[in-house]
Parts: sequence; C-alpha cells; structure tokens
Amino acid sequence: MPKMKTHRGAAKRFSLTGTGQVKRAKAYKSHILTKKSAKRKRNLRKGTLVSKADAKNIKMLIPYK
Repeated sequence: MPKMKTHRGAAKRFSLTGTGQVKRAKAYKSHILTKKSAKRKRNLRKGTLVSKADAKNIKMLIPYK
C-alpha cells in the first residue's frame, strides 16, 4: 500500500503535542489591530488546542507529524 500524502496546508497550520493533541494558532491577529486592546492581542499570540470533534479529521491530514 502506498504512503499517505500529508496535506501541506494543514501541516503548516497544525502540530501535535507530546500527548497527541492537535495544536493551532488563534485567529484575528493579522490586521485591523489598532482597535484591539493590548491584552486581547497578547492573548491571541498564545497557541491553543483544537476541539476533539475537529482533531480526528486533522490527524488524518497530518499522518506523519
């Protein structure tokens, strides 16, 4: 059976933690930053985990990560 192909778009956006959970970056940090508070922008820097419902599908897209 041939190797599975990694979805390159997903590989750039998601990574796995040591326990196998899927990490992602937060949205709303790319533009129109003047009206957002410093606290809000600071909290958007931190990564977070993908919900369990979505994690299964994402793991299929990044099989070798």
